[in-house]
Amino acid sequence: MTDQWVTVTVDDVAVGDRVRYRGDEFDVARIDQNFLKIPTMVCLIEDTPERWHAYPAQRTGEIERSAG
Repeated sequence: MTDQWVTVTVDDVAVGDRVRYRGDEFDVARIDQNFLKIPTMVCLIEDTPERWHAYPAQRTGEIERSAG
């Protein structure tokens, strides 16, 4: 885990980034564009052997990304 975080827009997140979003901390394994066919939405996907989870988000929304 890291102690250094920066706030960015969801659009600035890339695959492989470690993020904190909606109370969860995870590595972004995939980003699905145009979530639910809505151009302003994406879905951040966490995919590990322990857990799979999808996090819908607005492209312009704020998210914390690891700075370390």
